[in-house]
Amino acid sequence: MNHPTTKNISSSVKRMRIIRHIPNTVLFNTIFVSVNILMASTRFSLSRSVQPILKRPPFSSSPRFAPKALLKSYPCPLWSSSFSFCLQTLHHSTSPYLSSSSSSFSSCSSFSPPSMASSFTVDDSVGSNPLLQDFDFPPFDIVEAKHVRPGIRALLKKESDLDELEKTVEPSWPKLVEPLEKIVDRLTVVWGMVNHLKAVKDSAELRAAIEEVQPEKVKFQLRLGQSKPIYNAFKAIKESPDWQSLSEARKRIVDAQIKEAVLNGVSLEDDKREQFNKIQQELERLSHKFSENVLDATKKFEKLVTDKKEIDGLPATALGLAAQTAVSKGHENATAENGPWMITLDAPIFISVMQHARNRALREEVYRAYITQASSGDLDNTPIINQILKLRLEKAKLLNYNNYAEISMATKMATVDKAEELLEKIRSASWDAAVRDVEALKSYSKSQGASEADSLSHWDISFWSERLRESKYDINEEELRPYFSFSKVMDGLFNLAKILFGIDIEAADGLAPVWNKDVRFYCVKDSSGSPIAYFYFDPYSRPSEKREGAWMDEVVSRSRVLSRNGTTARLPVAHMVCNQTPPVGDKPSLMTFREVETVFHEFGHALQHMLTKQDEGLVAGIRGVEWDAVELPSQFMENWCYHRDTLMSIAKHYQTGESIPEEVYLKLLAARTFRAGSLSLRQIRFASLDLELHTKYIPDGPESVYDVDQRVSRKTQVIPPLPEDRFLCGFNHIFAGGYAAGYYSYKWAEVLSADAFSAFEDAGLEDSKAVKETGHKFRETVLALGGGKAPLEVFVEFRGREPSPEALLRHNGLLPVTA
Repeated sequence: MNHPTTKNISSSVKRMRIIRHIPNTVLFNTIFVSVNILMASTRFSLSRSVQPILKRPPFSSSPRFAPKALLKSYPCPLWSSSFSFCLQTLHHSTSPYLSSSSSSFSSCSSFSPPSMASSFTVDDSVGSNPLLQDFDFPPFDIVEAKHVRPGIRALLKKESDLDELEKTVEPSWPKLVEPLEKIVDRLTVVWGMVNHLKAVKDSAELRAAIEEVQPEKVKFQLRLGQSKPIYNAFKAIKESPDWQSLSEARKRIVDAQIKEAVLNGVSLEDDKREQFNKIQQELERLSHKFSENVLDATKKFEKLVTDKKEIDGLPATALGLAAQTAVSKGHENATAENGPWMITLDAPIFISVMQHARNRALREEVYRAYITQASSGDLDNTPIINQILKLRLEKAKLLNYNNYAEISMATKMATVDKAEELLEKIRSASWDAAVRDVEALKSYSKSQGASEADSLSHWDISFWSERLRESKYDINEEELRPYFSFSKVMDGLFNLAKILFGIDIEAADGLAPVWNKDVRFYCVKDSSGSPIAYFYFDPYSRPSEKREGAWMDEVVSRSRVLSRNGTTARLPVAHMVCNQTPPVGDKPSLMTFREVETVFHEFGHALQHMLTKQDEGLVAGIRGVEWDAVELPSQFMENWCYHRDTLMSIAKHYQTGESIPEEVYLKLLAARTFRAGSLSLRQIRFASLDLELHTKYIPDGPESVYDVDQRVSRKTQVIPPLPEDRFLCGFNHIFAGGYAAGYYSYKWAEVLSADAFSAFEDAGLEDSKAVKETGHKFRETVLALGGGKAPLEVFVEFRGREPSPEALLRHNGLLPVTA
């Protein structure tokens, strides 16, 4: 078995991710800089589903710390800003009850979605609160911080429904699972709304409101997760004579609910349960505080530049954005040509400085600010990290596990040993290539007369990597931007989805309220023209109010139980969030190739959510999919950015309409493996450090978390991090997302996704008929089955065999093509 051996853990019904909020980490694939991870998602951060509460961050793709390869998108934890208040794999939903009734869905424009009145009766005293109104799609445009406290508290008063269920529960689907799903759905939708707004429209007032009601929400969550009547009813179903007659999806729901209840403390005695609950409350608080500190630290750094010589080398796009940022900060007359320019740690500007600024002192200043953010003063995350790790270990001991990683792996495909085995295999395959990468940079920079050539530091790597790439492949990413206008990229992406999966995607702006004027809304239709899903897309960076990174999350999931008409399932709704370069002046949003990859990545997550055919709400779409398998569809979609026909369909000059030159496409293809060894090791560093902190690290012991990072980096970084490197203080993925003891899942899922794409290579990428047939098979397995079937079984059903890492190593140029 030459695959990462998996555990058949059917109970791993997880969050959606998934990413990453999870979420916010490195946001520069091509940048060889230590920073923090953004999928989240994310990637979601999907959070974990504690019995009824599936707490997962959205799938976020641009973890501040997790750059992939130069031409790869940021890792995305499907980061979820919402409190996935769901059963088991129920991550958070955030929307209305949509049904697939053909009469309602004859067209997107005429669609009349079902209301939520059937599940929630509004009290007259709070009747004007938009969170409590009957709505078809969430009223994102009118929800304000003042609505959060009374709205959430009104919903929590519905605890009487849980009391009634516990009194009348029977070990049957209609008397247990269906009412339970209904109980949590409305709160899931509303809590998801407010947390989503916190991620995309942050304010001090909204933070304060969420922080105040959060303990009350967690209290209800724990009560639900530790309900012995519900737990015993699920056990009774498993022990009943009817167990073998249940569908595979229902068996996975039951197994997952039992396992999650145990992980949620249902079996603990009263005093230990009280201790467990205090830990959960505190971990929730610390996690929110951690992410807020990162956001505030990112916003805090501002450097106003008035002398253009200081930013020599920055491309026009970056100058325009820096001037636009300066205008937003009160410098009304700032222009791209004459300044002044505001340098921040926001991804588009930060990445541009690291890659293009000839001013080495500026690169050093910005780099040091980035790797030390949230590590001092009132925003210092160091004590929060220490307390989180201490509490996670205490939680593990209470549940009779040796460490927190064992809790994490209890609901994943992998085991700690198998995850470490895969990481070491990829590390050893990447090391020599990474050493050659550094030597190549030294040699090239020396040939260009660089005084730092013999002692390259971290703030030199991205700059000289970009110069070497330009020299070697004659590719300048900034010069390629005009070929990747936002509208053309989306048109090409939607056309690819039609070819592969037989769906049509149409603009439906105006059908649903949005939180910002730039947000787009789309309707997904099947081959018959019937709507099957909807999604929002918030594409542009807004550093003053929006968290960095990229992520996908669910608004509402497909569900038979929550059907509008009782016969057809409620339709899924998703949202995708990116932070790409916004339009500047009269120019449309012109994307870098990495930003294109990020959009494809997040869309892959959305496809798994939207194209599910699973009607059991708790395992539909991304719900119930083991965390380390959830990145399969997203990373799979990135491969199509290198497919000739696909790239030519999106790469059209925004002014002339000319396609990108053939020779440029061939150079992009050749450059795909540029510095693959170095960038692979970066991901190995983050994943290995994550596992080390959650297995062997002793809080308050002889080593600090930074000592552990330095030790791990000696085996995973050719150029060790600076002694003052504090990237952990911005590592949202593992301290504020769903990736604790789970960051390895990026590489785990990369094995699955690369092998899945190799099925198309085997069939023949130039054979349109074979591509369509293979795409249909991918849709009917990976995208359709959701969490209703174990991911290894789903993969085997699609691929015909178990996964192998060979395709991943080959795609990264770390294995001979003939291997």
